Amino acid sequence: MKKSILVLTAIAGAVSVALIACEAGAKEENQTEITQDSLVKRGSYLVNAMGCDDCHSPKAFGPKGPEIVADLRFSGYPSNRPIQKADLNVVRDGWALFGHDLTSSVGPWGMSFAANISSDETGIGNWSEAQFIKAIRNGKSKGLDEGRELLPPMPWINYRNLSDTDLRAIFAFLKTSKPVHNVVPAPISLNDL
Repeated sequence: MKKSILVLTAIAGAVSVALIACEAGAKEENQTEITQDSLVKRGSYLVNAMGCDDCHSPKAFGPKGPEIVADLRFSGYPSNRPIQKADLNVVRDGWALFGHDLTSSVGPWGMSFAANISSDETGIGNWSEAQFIKAIRNGKSKGLDEGRELLPPMPWINYRNLSDTDLRAIFAFLKTSKPVHNVVPAPISLNDL
């Protein structure tokens, strides 16, 4: 009987050690370091797949329709452009409107302008990764607790469910973008339009 108990104890100990070793190996495998280069490549893929250029990059109309102005990529609504007038009667009837290159919009929230997300200090150049993640996860301008809410049409509510790795990748890619100095206008309330 004593031999049976000793054998069972030894088997249980060996199984426990094997399970702990397997769990430790799995944890180590899941914590594989992602290189900066692979983060940037993943970020490039995500930014292009998610259509960030659609709103954050000024466009010119060419033979193929709207084309991104390469020198202004990710710079948001151009600060040197006059603010367009919107037909507020249409907005009051329940419609939202976009500017001709999609960098501005107007709706029940007022008029909003696509942010500069280039690597310039007027964009996200001075942001920390934590600020970027907070902006997307919590819908806070500049990722600051006291920042205003992000306004439509920014679909942060859809993007907040991205993984931490994907958000880190997007931020890493945007930080490699050409810096474009452009201070985007502040939103305008509907009453002030």
